[in-house]
Amino acid sequence: MSKPPVIAIVDDDEAIREAFSELLDVMGCSCQVFDRAEAFLAAHAPGRFDCLITDVRMPGISGIELIERLKAMGSTMPMIVVTSFDDPVSRSRALEGGAHAYLTKPVTDDVLLQYLKTALPGRDIPSDEDNGSAVG
Repeated sequence: MSKPPVIAIVDDDEAIREAFSELLDVMGCSCQVFDRAEAFLAAHAPGRFDCLITDVRMPGISGIELIERLKAMGSTMPMIVVTSFDDPVSRSRALEGGAHAYLTKPVTDDVLLQYLKTALPGRDIPSDEDNGSAVG
């Protein structure tokens, strides 16, 4: 059995951080949550996290800037943006910056888990087909 993936969640909304963390915990993933991109960057080290889930609009460094900084540092970690800010320019910038996906809230558990599976091929991430609840 493979080691569960470690997912970093960066969002200034505590309710979102808790909801994502609880979902991923139930699915067997390990999570670490951060309320700001700066806190994540302070804890980041190559190989420490298997995937990043981030919001766009946050105080200080935005989620888009975070993605761009990680890419500039040479990170190949998959990054998923989950935001209520559905702007074509931000979407394009995030995807061009290296984001695996740009999802708009509310996001169902199953949709998030499907994107995690494609971001982390070969990792054991169960589906949540019995639960259609939405986060966001």
